[in-house]
Amino acid sequence: MLTSLQNSLVKQIRKLHSTKERHKQELFLLEGTHLLEEACAVGYPLVTVCCTSQWQVSHSSLWEAVSSRCDRAEIVSEEVLEAIATTIQPDGVVATAKRSIGQNQIPLTGIALALETIQDPGNLGTIIRTAAAAGASGLWLSDDSVDLDNPKVLRASAGQWFRLDMAVSEDLTATVQQSQQGGMQVIATLPTATLTYWQIDWRKPSLILLGNEGAGLSADLAKMADQQVNIPLSPGVESLNVAIAAALMLYEARRQITAS
Repeated sequence: MLTSLQNSLVKQIRKLHSTKERHKQELFLLEGTHLLEEACAVGYPLVTVCCTSQWQVSHSSLWEAVSSRCDRAEIVSEEVLEAIATTIQPDGVVATAKRSIGQNQIPLTGIALALETIQDPGNLGTIIRTAAAAGASGLWLSDDSVDLDNPKVLRASAGQWFRLDMAVSEDLTATVQQSQQGGMQVIATLPTATLTYWQIDWRKPSLILLGNEGAGLSADLAKMADQQVNIPLSPGVESLNVAIAAALMLYEARRQITAS
């Protein structure tokens, strides 16, 4: 059992709390039983798994499964687990995995999302969770956004992080152009648009553009859209949370596709 906070593995994992170190080590953190179960369900490769003895006893089947597919499995003390976790009350297990974000191919079919400069990890995780639930084909994220594998993003996705094709775009304008050339209609949400989001024919392959929580979508991206839509708001309400806006359009698209 690992009990020392000075252990080299413990120090290495603790460093993964920082974005810089996750990029340097090419690793990210998986915290909690549910995320670990989802990773195993899709066969996501694990590097290290650390758990308390209590967790090992109560999750013996999962421990056996993860131990056989990771490079290193360790039993650790409660103190060590609390140190390597980013959550205040970890549930007994923390794992690391190789970063592979940005390598997925997003199909030019169905309904996809292109997100510009999203900063809040809770918002991004919620969008991922909603997109997976609504049957979206994938998600593009601009490279100046919060990391896709930020621990808070993974937790907010409720495990759906593993079930959605996602990629980081170094040039979102070029990505949008490629999507249009591939036959997708591009839809931007703007408060000044005259069409509402339910007036769009979502049965066509579509790319939804959504912007930064505070500044919204940049003018350059907004003008590329084939259609601009608004989400009606009651007087005095300035805007909606970006994750809610995504959910409304994704489920309107699902409604139309299902009914067709």
